[in-house]
Amino acid sequence: MEITEETIKHVAGLSRLEIDEKEIGKVTEQMSSIINMADQLSEVDTEGVEETVQVVDRDTVFREDKPEHWETREELMKNVPEQANGFIKVPVIINKDEDE
Repeated sequence: MEITEETIKHVAGLSRLEIDEKEIGKVTEQMSSIINMADQLSEVDTEGVEETVQVVDRDTVFREDKPEHWETREELMKNVPEQANGFIKVPVIINKDEDE
């Protein structure tokens, strides 16, 4: 798969990453190298090789999933970093006026 500067710019825009114009060539080269390495891995014959799920012999310990109930809305809002009009304020991740 060929990775071009235009591809990197497009993915950076979708990911909301700012890549300096001076660095775009280097990033393109690095991403091409990573994609080529992944392509090489897909060529390896893994017929009969058992899947590796976990690399260490250790059981994962899970806690019981219990819902938490807040006594009051005010108590909940004490833990909120930003709020507006009684609601939790979160950063905008989708702008309606974007072309992409």
